[in-house]
Amino acid sequence: MSFYKRLDSAWTRSGSMLCVGLDPDVARFPQTLRGDVNNIEKFCKEIVDATGDLVCAFKPQIAYFAAVGAEKQLENICEYIRARFPDVVLILDAKRGDIGDTAALYAREAFERYGADAVTVNPYLGTDSLEPFLSTPGKGTIVLCRTSNAGSSEFQSLQVSGEALYLRVARTAAETWSKIGECALVVGATYPAELAQVRSIVGTMPILVPGIGAQGGDVDAVIRAGATGPHSSTASQSTGTSTTSRRGL
Repeated sequence: MSFYKRLDSAWTRSGSMLCVGLDPDVARFPQTLRGDVNNIEKFCKEIVDATGDLVCAFKPQIAYFAAVGAEKQLENICEYIRARFPDVVLILDAKRGDIGDTAALYAREAFERYGADAVTVNPYLGTDSLEPFLSTPGKGTIVLCRTSNAGSSEFQSLQVSGEALYLRVARTAAETWSKIGECALVVGATYPAELAQVRSIVGTMPILVPGIGAQGGDVDAVIRAGATGPHSSTASQSTGTSTTSRRGL
Protein backbone atom coordinates (compact mmCIF):
# COMPACT_ATOMS: atom_id res chain seq x y z
CA MET A 1 0.00 0.00 0.00
CA SER A 2 1.27 3.49 -0.82
CA PHE A 3 2.15 5.97 1.91
CA TYR A 4 -0.70 8.27 0.91
CA LYS A 5 -3.21 5.42 1.06
CA ARG A 6 -1.87 4.23 4.42
CA LEU A 7 -2.16 7.74 5.81
CA ASP A 8 -5.68 8.17 4.44
CA SER A 9 -6.68 4.81 5.92
CA ALA A 10 -5.19 5.75 9.30
CA TRP A 11 -7.06 9.06 9.33
CA THR A 12 -10.33 7.30 8.48
CA ARG A 13 -9.89 4.48 10.99
CA SER A 14 -8.92 6.66 13.94
CA GLY A 15 -11.04 9.70 13.14
CA SER A 16 -8.01 11.62 14.32
CA MET A 17 -5.30 13.89 12.92
CA LEU A 18 -3.04 13.32 15.94
CA CYS A 19 0.50 11.98 15.61
CA VAL A 20 2.16 11.03 18.90
CA GLY A 21 5.88 11.71 19.08
CA LEU A 22 8.09 9.26 20.95
CA ASP A 23 10.86 11.44 22.42
CA PRO A 24 12.11 9.55 25.49
CA ASP A 25 14.25 12.09 27.35
CA VAL A 26 16.30 9.92 29.69
CA ALA A 27 17.39 12.99 31.66
CA ARG A 28 13.80 13.32 32.87
CA PHE A 29 13.50 9.68 33.94
CA PRO A 30 13.73 8.86 37.66
CA GLN A 31 17.39 8.40 38.60
CA THR A 32 16.93 4.69 39.30
CA LEU A 33 15.75 4.05 35.73
CA ARG A 34 18.38 5.95 33.76
CA GLY A 35 21.07 3.27 33.57
CA ASP A 36 19.11 0.68 31.59
CA VAL A 37 18.18 1.47 27.97
CA ASN A 38 15.52 -1.22 28.13
CA ASN A 39 13.49 1.20 30.25
CA ILE A 40 13.29 3.45 27.18
CA GLU A 41 11.67 0.63 25.26
CA LYS A 42 9.24 -0.08 28.10
CA PHE A 43 8.37 3.61 28.40
CA CYS A 44 7.64 4.02 24.68
CA LYS A 45 5.63 0.81 24.45
CA GLU A 46 3.43 2.03 27.30
CA ILE A 47 2.72 5.24 25.37
CA VAL A 48 1.97 3.20 22.24
CA ASP A 49 -0.45 0.95 24.13
CA ALA A 50 -2.19 3.92 25.76
CA THR A 51 -2.70 5.89 22.54
CA GLY A 52 -2.64 3.46 19.63
CA ASP A 53 -6.43 3.33 19.22
CA LEU A 54 -6.69 7.12 19.20
CA VAL A 55 -4.02 8.32 16.77
CA CYS A 56 -3.18 8.15 13.08
CA ALA A 57 0.62 8.04 13.48
CA PHE A 58 3.57 7.50 15.79
CA LYS A 59 6.78 9.48 15.30
CA PRO A 60 9.89 8.28 17.16
CA GLN A 61 12.72 10.84 17.17
CA ILE A 62 15.90 8.91 16.43
CA ALA A 63 18.29 11.18 18.36
CA TYR A 64 16.74 10.29 21.71
CA PHE A 65 17.64 6.66 21.06
CA ALA A 66 20.98 7.01 19.26
CA ALA A 67 22.43 9.35 21.90
CA VAL A 68 22.22 6.64 24.55
CA GLY A 69 22.99 3.63 22.36
CA ALA A 70 19.37 2.49 22.19
CA GLU A 71 19.04 1.90 18.44
CA LYS A 72 18.15 -1.75 19.04
CA GLN A 73 15.41 -0.65 21.41
CA LEU A 74 14.13 1.69 18.70
CA GLU A 75 14.05 -1.24 16.28
CA ASN A 76 12.02 -3.21 18.83
CA ILE A 77 9.60 -0.31 19.34
CA CYS A 78 9.06 0.09 15.60
CA GLU A 79 8.46 -3.64 15.24
CA TYR A 80 6.03 -3.49 18.17
CA ILE A 81 4.07 -0.64 16.60
CA ARG A 82 3.79 -2.50 13.29
CA ALA A 83 2.61 -5.68 15.01
CA ARG A 84 0.32 -4.14 17.65
CA PHE A 85 -1.15 -1.31 15.57
CA PRO A 86 -0.52 -2.18 11.91
CA ASP A 87 -2.95 0.48 10.68
CA VAL A 88 -1.11 3.33 12.42
CA VAL A 89 1.46 5.12 10.28
CA LEU A 90 5.06 4.96 11.50
CA ILE A 91 7.12 8.11 10.85
CA LEU A 92 10.84 8.13 11.65
CA ASP A 93 11.80 11.64 12.73
CA ALA A 94 15.42 11.77 11.56
CA LYS A 95 15.63 14.98 9.48
CA ARG A 96 18.25 13.42 7.22
CA GLY A 97 20.05 15.40 4.55
CA ASP A 98 23.21 14.36 2.70
CA ILE A 99 24.72 13.69 -0.73
CA GLY A 100 23.22 10.99 -2.93
CA ASP A 101 25.13 7.84 -1.88
CA THR A 102 24.89 8.69 1.80
CA ALA A 103 21.24 9.66 1.45
CA ALA A 104 20.57 6.24 -0.07
CA LEU A 105 21.98 4.63 3.07
CA TYR A 106 19.85 6.86 5.27
CA ALA A 107 16.82 5.79 3.23
CA ARG A 108 17.72 2.14 3.81
CA GLU A 109 18.08 2.84 7.52
CA ALA A 110 14.63 4.40 7.76
CA PHE A 111 12.70 2.06 5.52
CA GLU A 112 14.53 -1.26 5.95
CA ARG A 113 16.14 -1.22 9.39
CA TYR A 114 13.29 0.55 11.17
CA GLY A 115 10.47 -0.32 8.79
CA ALA A 116 9.14 3.24 8.77
CA ASP A 117 6.33 4.27 6.45
CA ALA A 118 7.86 7.73 6.13
CA VAL A 119 10.88 9.73 7.25
CA THR A 120 11.54 13.43 7.81
CA VAL A 121 14.28 14.95 5.64
CA ASN A 122 16.12 18.25 5.23
CA PRO A 123 15.99 19.76 1.70
CA TYR A 124 19.03 22.05 2.08
CA LEU A 125 21.22 19.89 -0.19
CA GLY A 126 18.70 19.92 -3.03
CA THR A 127 16.62 17.50 -5.03
CA ASP A 128 19.34 14.90 -5.60
CA SER A 129 19.67 14.45 -1.83
CA LEU A 130 15.93 13.68 -1.59
CA GLU A 131 15.66 11.33 -4.56
CA PRO A 132 16.75 8.15 -2.69
CA PHE A 133 13.87 8.70 -0.28
CA LEU A 134 11.31 9.84 -2.84
CA SER A 135 12.10 6.98 -5.21
CA THR A 136 11.49 4.27 -2.61
CA PRO A 137 8.16 2.67 -3.61
CA GLY A 138 5.33 2.98 -1.13
CA LYS A 139 7.24 5.20 1.29
CA GLY A 140 6.71 8.82 2.29
CA THR A 141 9.27 11.63 2.31
CA ILE A 142 8.33 14.41 4.72
CA VAL A 143 10.35 17.52 3.89
CA LEU A 144 11.15 20.28 6.39
CA CYS A 145 9.48 23.46 5.18
CA ARG A 146 8.60 25.92 7.98
CA THR A 147 9.75 24.44 11.25
CA SER A 148 8.34 25.18 14.69
CA ASN A 149 11.54 26.28 16.45
CA ALA A 150 12.04 29.91 17.43
CA GLY A 151 15.10 30.40 15.20
CA SER A 152 13.55 29.00 12.04
CA SER A 153 13.11 32.44 10.45
CA GLU A 154 16.88 33.00 10.27
CA PHE A 155 17.06 31.16 6.95
CA GLN A 156 13.54 29.97 6.16
CA SER A 157 12.20 33.52 5.81
CA LEU A 158 15.00 34.77 3.56
CA GLN A 159 13.71 36.14 0.27
CA VAL A 160 14.42 34.07 -2.84
CA SER A 161 13.25 35.62 -6.12
CA GLY A 162 10.53 37.55 -4.33
CA GLU A 163 9.25 34.90 -1.93
CA ALA A 164 10.34 33.41 1.38
CA LEU A 165 12.58 30.36 1.18
CA TYR A 166 10.01 28.15 2.93
CA LEU A 167 7.48 29.05 0.22
CA ARG A 168 10.03 28.09 -2.43
CA VAL A 169 10.41 24.74 -0.68
CA ALA A 170 6.63 24.29 -0.71
CA ARG A 171 6.45 25.22 -4.38
CA THR A 172 9.25 22.82 -5.29
CA ALA A 173 7.52 20.07 -3.34
CA ALA A 174 4.30 20.62 -5.26
CA GLU A 175 5.86 21.06 -8.69
CA THR A 176 8.89 18.73 -8.62
CA TRP A 177 9.25 16.39 -5.67
CA SER A 178 5.66 15.17 -5.75
CA LYS A 179 6.29 13.92 -9.28
CA ILE A 180 9.22 11.78 -8.09
CA GLY A 181 7.52 10.18 -5.11
CA GLU A 182 5.10 10.54 -2.24
CA CYS A 183 5.99 13.85 -0.66
CA ALA A 184 4.69 15.66 2.42
CA LEU A 185 5.85 18.75 4.31
CA VAL A 186 6.63 19.81 7.87
CA VAL A 187 5.10 23.14 8.90
CA GLY A 188 5.07 24.13 12.57
CA ALA A 189 1.85 24.76 14.47
CA THR A 190 3.55 27.84 15.91
CA TYR A 191 3.19 29.58 12.52
CA PRO A 192 -0.49 29.27 11.48
CA ALA A 193 -0.33 32.15 8.98
CA GLU A 194 2.61 30.53 7.20
CA LEU A 195 0.80 27.18 7.33
CA ALA A 196 -2.11 28.75 5.45
CA GLN A 197 0.30 30.11 2.82
CA VAL A 198 1.92 26.71 2.35
CA ARG A 199 -1.47 25.01 2.11
CA SER A 200 -2.50 27.41 -0.66
CA ILE A 201 0.55 26.29 -2.66
CA VAL A 202 0.55 22.52 -2.11
CA GLY A 203 -3.19 21.82 -2.28
CA THR A 204 -4.09 18.54 -0.60
CA MET A 205 -0.52 17.36 -0.01
CA PRO A 206 -0.21 15.99 3.55
CA ILE A 207 1.39 18.33 6.09
CA LEU A 208 2.91 17.19 9.37
CA VAL A 209 2.34 19.93 11.94
CA PRO A 210 4.60 19.68 15.03
CA GLY A 211 4.61 22.13 17.91
CA ILE A 212 1.24 21.38 19.49
CA GLY A 213 1.23 21.77 23.26
CA ALA A 214 4.55 22.61 24.93
CA GLN A 215 5.78 24.74 22.02
CA GLY A 216 2.59 26.78 22.02
CA GLY A 217 0.82 25.57 18.88
CA ASP A 218 -2.99 25.61 18.93
CA VAL A 219 -5.03 22.78 17.40
CA ASP A 220 -7.93 25.01 16.35
CA ALA A 221 -5.56 27.40 14.59
CA VAL A 222 -3.92 24.49 12.79
CA ILE A 223 -7.27 23.20 11.55
CA ARG A 224 -8.33 26.63 10.32
CA ALA A 225 -5.03 27.25 8.55
CA GLY A 226 -4.04 23.87 7.24
CA ALA A 227 -6.98 21.52 6.81
CA THR A 228 -8.44 21.49 3.31
CA GLY A 229 -10.46 18.42 4.21
CA PRO A 230 -10.59 15.66 6.83
CA HIS A 231 -7.42 14.02 5.51
CA SER A 232 -4.89 16.78 4.88
CA SER A 233 -2.92 17.65 8.04
CA THR A 234 -1.45 15.67 10.91
CA ALA A 235 -0.83 17.46 14.20
CA SER A 236 2.07 16.14 16.25
CA GLN A 237 2.47 16.25 20.03
CA SER A 238 5.47 14.83 21.85
CA THR A 239 6.42 16.51 25.12
CA GLY A 240 2.99 16.71 26.74
CA THR A 241 2.06 13.14 25.94
CA SER A 242 5.40 11.78 27.12
CA THR A 243 5.40 13.76 30.35
CA THR A 244 1.95 12.50 31.29
CA SER A 245 3.00 8.91 30.73
CA ARG A 246 6.35 9.40 32.43
CA ARG A 247 4.71 9.88 35.82
CA GLY A 248 3.76 6.22 35.84
CA LEU A 249 7.00 4.80 34.53
